Amino acid sequence: MAAAQKERSAKTAARRKTRGEEELRLHTMAGTRQALADLMAWHGIEEQGEAMTLMIHHLHGLGPAGSAQFLATPRHTITISENVSAKLQLAYNRESIRICHDE
Repeated sequence: MAAAQKERSAKTAARRKTRGEEELRLHTMAGTRQALADLMAWHGIEEQGEAMTLMIHHLHGLGPAGSAQFLATPRHTITISENVSAKLQLAYNRESIRICHDE
C-alpha cells in the first residue's frame, strides 16, 4: 500500500532538516524575472532554484575581490545642465528677494 501524503510530507521534512536545507524566497520585479529567464534559456536550465544555486556558488568561487563587481550596487549620478542650473539660480534669487521684501 502506498504511503499517505502526510507520511511522505513528514519524511521529506525530516530529510530536509537533517540535511540543513532551508527555503529561500525571492520576490522580484518583472525585469529581474526576465533576466533570470534569459540566463536560464541561454544555458538550458529549467529550474529557477538550480540557476540561482549555480550563480551563488560560482560567485562565491570568485572570492571577495572577484565577486565584488557583480554585487556592487549601481549608483546613479545626477548631473545638472547649465540651462537647468541657470533656471534654478534665477528661482533662488527671486525667492531670496521675496523673502527680503516680506521681512
